Amino acid sequence: MDKSRGFLLRHKVITGLLVMAILASGSLGCQLRGPYRSYKLDFVKPEPSDALDPGVLEVGVAKRDITPDLEQYDTWNDVDGNNLYEKQKGDTYNDVNKNGKFDGVWMAGFNHNRPAKGIHDRLWTRAIAFRNNGVTVVMVTVDSIGIFIEEFIRVRESLDPSLGIDHVMFSSLHIHEVPDTMGLWSYPVPFFCKDKAYMKRVNEANREAIEEAVRHLEPADMICAQTLLHPDGFVRDSRPPIVIDQRLSCLRLMKHGTDETIATVVCWGNHPETLDSRNPLLTADFCHYLREGLENGVPDPKGCEGFGGMCLYFQGLIGGLMTQLHMGVPDRNTQEILEAPTFEKAQALGENLAIECASLLRSEKAWPNETPAVAVAAKTIYAPMSGMLGWAITLGLAHPGWYWGKARSEVNVIRIGEVEILTAPGELYPEIAVGGIEAKEGRDFAIDPVEVPPLYEQMDGRMNFMIGLANDEIGYMLPKSQWDAKPPHVYGKRPYGEENSGGPEIGPTYHREASALLQRMHEVF
Repeated sequence: MDKSRGFLLRHKVITGLLVMAILASGSLGCQLRGPYRSYKLDFVKPEPSDALDPGVLEVGVAKRDITPDLEQYDTWNDVDGNNLYEKQKGDTYNDVNKNGKFDGVWMAGFNHNRPAKGIHDRLWTRAIAFRNNGVTVVMVTVDSIGIFIEEFIRVRESLDPSLGIDHVMFSSLHIHEVPDTMGLWSYPVPFFCKDKAYMKRVNEANREAIEEAVRHLEPADMICAQTLLHPDGFVRDSRPPIVIDQRLSCLRLMKHGTDETIATVVCWGNHPETLDSRNPLLTADFCHYLREGLENGVPDPKGCEGFGGMCLYFQGLIGGLMTQLHMGVPDRNTQEILEAPTFEKAQALGENLAIECASLLRSEKAWPNETPAVAVAAKTIYAPMSGMLGWAITLGLAHPGWYWGKARSEVNVIRIGEVEILTAPGELYPEIAVGGIEAKEGRDFAIDPVEVPPLYEQMDGRMNFMIGLANDEIGYMLPKSQWDAKPPHVYGKRPYGEENSGGPEIGPTYHREASALLQRMHEVF
């Protein structure tokens, strides 16, 4: 009898372990496969055989509030005031939904384990639609740290097909004081855990903004302006070689035949992280003040008049990395140099940038885009991944979908008349676009620079700019000849970029695919 019971017990244990192993392998298999496995883009519109017959450009805009309702989340008592939830130090919380765990709004960037305590300004997703010569393109900018490609595919797949949208390009602003939409900064460790309810809300907001922007298309005129903004007081490159994409690119869209603004569009590169890790309030950082300044004006003295309409700010090239931390930003009125990570510094940076944009759009450098034909090219790419991010993808913990050592991502080229826009699916080092790649003695790969010629040299619009964190976030995208993970380090210490990159093949792969897509676009446009 005892032997029989022992046998049955062992049988049940073995069966249970087998069931658990099967379930675990099935779950891992789903993660490795990833959603939308068959989704793949490879097109240029209009087709090369189509005759471009541009009429009057049509433009529409819309936005949606994506600020989380903090009343639906747990409040907490931060006993030592360090803005980190640390149960072991005595931090407690109010369990709103009675599920026995702390459900906070985890703030992205800097440290994990950083729950929001309040809201400083509202967070948004903003969309602008362009239509001409039978092509409709929508560009979306999201107040987010970054969003993986499968979420954007989900939104594209949900759009009303009757609207005739040819393509939607999404971009995240990489703000470091917003909810974690990547699952990298949550609590507890292991921290690959997204707030699915919030992500669903962001996706729905994106869908609504896109569809509304297209439904509100109206005839428009377009003014373009671009300058090289000197970095002093605006941005610094925190890793040698010091290479900054200084392009400040601005568009103004007006109702056709009038001076009434529909929208202003700005693209410039800098991490929105002015407040650093000590800030417990949700905020769009300097992006908020930039948008307010261009929409409503910057107060006197030494301010500027706003344009009205809606301002859409798109993130530029911020790898390297581009930051305003540990540098001074001048107050425009007192000329005091603001060094501390405060909202006053964020406001000064945003308003100074708004004044530069407003002045540029009203200057002799501004010109009308008189033949604004619309074209778009999109290509799914597969980037070889290695290191920690590579393992995270392989295990389905981040950026789900494993393609035999590679991750799926995307490159876009958008043309609006004489304006050409190229996208990068992460934080691209500016030297891949601008030039200035180094190959110093002692580097990990004894090769000459391979990401040549620089991408800007291959673009042929009268005005060219690049949008980062577009349609994806695959981390830092470095030139391979600058990869410096192994000691002794060329630049004195293990660089930050390599620790947050998908590996040394990302830069060359992206450069090759972007160059090829530009060439295909130029065959049409």
